[in-house]
Amino acid sequence: MRVRMLGAALAAAAVLSISAADAQLRPQASLGNQIVDVPEKPGYVPTPDEENLDPAFRRQPVYFRTNEPPGTIIIHTNERFLYLVQGDNRALRYGIGVGRDGFQWAGLQKVSRKAEWPDWTPPPEMIERQPYLPRFMAGGPGNPMGAAALYLGSTVYRIHGTNMPNTIGMAISSGCFRLVNSDVQDLFNRVPVGTKVIIRQAPEL
Repeated sequence: MRVRMLGAALAAAAVLSISAADAQLRPQASLGNQIVDVPEKPGYVPTPDEENLDPAFRRQPVYFRTNEPPGTIIIHTNERFLYLVQGDNRALRYGIGVGRDGFQWAGLQKVSRKAEWPDWTPPPEMIERQPYLPRFMAGGPGNPMGAAALYLGSTVYRIHGTNMPNTIGMAISSGCFRLVNSDVQDLFNRVPVGTKVIIRQAPEL
């Protein structure tokens, strides 16, 4: 009996050890105060139903006070929203996914380049954290970069689509801002290269 109990305990410890090691290979997303384990899915193609966001995160016109001129992009990381200023205290609001803890940032950038269905080359730092990722992936519906990308200055960060629409509203990325493909295509068509982009972490007082 003692041998069986010892064997069961060792097996349970092994499972826990494997689970802990596996968890280190996957990014953790925070949704509010909740930590959610969400593995990346290169090659996964979401269904139309999965692209149908919660109403709170769907693209919509909203009241938005700012002194920035129309056409400016303002990202509120803490709110999980991207605003495209329209003027007259109005903006188009898009639900987004943002950088997870330790990968969030703030600053002023410009859209330096635009691309539709861009290729994806994960940076070495991401490969080190998530060694299961491909070293290169051509653009397409299963690409984590999604349908379009707006590159931010000379940084490695982008506003881009996603093949994981369920992560909108979460903090999961390595610093980029992700939208569902229909939204990033809409934004892509509305803003030119050179567009001013303001990234804020904390709400304005």
